[in-house]
Order: sequence, then structure tokens, then C-alpha cells
Amino acid sequence: MRETLTAVAAGELTPAEAEAQLRGYTTITDGDRGARFDTAREGRRGVPEGILAEGKTTAEVAAVTERAVETTGRAVITRVGDEAAARVATTVREQHPEATVERDERARTLVVHAPDFALPSVDGTVAVVAAGLADAHAAGEAAVIAREAGPTVERYDDVGVANLDRALDVVPALREADAVVVAAGREGALPTVIAGRLDTPVIGLPVSAGYGAGGDGQAALLGLLQSCTVLSVVNVDAGFVAGTQAALIARQ
Repeated sequence: MRETLTAVAAGELTPAEAEAQLRGYTTITDGDRGARFDTAREGRRGVPEGILAEGKTTAEVAAVTERAVETTGRAVITRVGDEAAARVATTVREQHPEATVERDERARTLVVHAPDFALPSVDGTVAVVAAGLADAHAAGEAAVIAREAGPTVERYDDVGVANLDRALDVVPALREADAVVVAAGREGALPTVIAGRLDTPVIGLPVSAGYGAGGDGQAALLGLLQSCTVLSVVNVDAGFVAGTQAALIARQ
């Protein structure tokens, strides 16, 4: 504690950085409301904290993002719309002109790295598979968070079971991965088919792609929960959770 306080007195640490070191989180106050960003999550869990943009104002997302970059050198924002993404990018570049800002419009993610930030080095690979392009938003979210945790991420898109040959064609490559995330909407068949061909842990990611009865992801979720082939299942569109679980497996 003394070293941290001495560094603040010497101007080597900001108060926010000192709070992050001492408490493991930092507080961002806006009027009578405040956010507490978990600066210690990566050290504690092996994966970075994520900033969920949904339910927050654009100003709140920008403020939390700026504090995340200040205290950890990085920010990972999910479910962020175009307006908020543009505002966050502007705010970050004002405070950190040399920071990199990477936007994935389909996955609705925004990743910010400070100039001196380096991804953790993990000797593992995560494969992220999407049954169709309509499933790519959830698969993309999974890929982003898995990559930020350190493993190498390989993507395989549009290999759904409507033409089983295209799914089977990627199986040899999937066998080289340490963990596999398979995203599928409609009836959710692809994850269970892929899992039946691998000795690698498979995480089924049901997607809210489809129409009519069960088209909001319910059919895919229930199908995966009833899978005869053994796999793990996350919630509908929960790409962040699937990518995090896959990264933790790959880290082992």
C-alpha cells in the first residue's frame, strides 16, 4: 500500500490506477449513479472484464471505457450500437490519441488497446464455428472475447447441416483446436453433429436466428440441452460466455 501511495504522490500513478490496485476495481461516478469496473478480473479469472453497452447511456459506456483503458490498458465493449461506438471511439482518442480502436459491426463489439498493451500469450487454439451467416453475430462475439484472453482463434463460417458435407469438411481442422464453440440458430443441429466427431470440448451456442415457433432461439436451446452427443451449452446469443469458457479451456 505504501508503494502505491508513494507512486500517487510522485505523480507516477493516477488516483484511479491506485484505487484499481488497492481495491481490485475502480469507481466511475455520474451524478447519483456509479459504475464499478472490475480491474482485477483478468488476474483472478484469466479473462478480461467486459463492458455491456446495452442498458447504459452512451455517456456511461464512454466513461467506463475510458477508465478501463486508463487502469488496465484495454476495454472490451459488447452489444454496442453504432452511435455509442462512434462516441466511445472519439472519447478514447481524445484521452489516448495512440490507442487502437477495433469495431466489429456484425458482432457489435468494440475493443480498445492502449499503445503499450500486449495481449497475453496463451499456447492454445479456440475454433469458432457458425452454422450460417445469420449466426455470425453471436459467433463473432465469442471469437472476440476468446482472442482477448490470449488463445489463437480460428473462424469457420456457413458450414450448417443443410449440406452436411461442408460441416464434415472442417472437422479435421477442428480436431486441432483445444476448444470449439459452435453457433447455430433454427433447430440448433450443428453443435451436436460436430461434437459427435471430436474428442475436443464443444460448447454449443444457440442463436436467435430463425422464424415462427421457436425462432427466437428457444428451439436451438432446447435441442442442444437434449443433445445425445455430450457437449456444453450456454444461453441464447451468449457469445461472450461461450468465448470465455473456450478460452479458459484453451489456457489449460
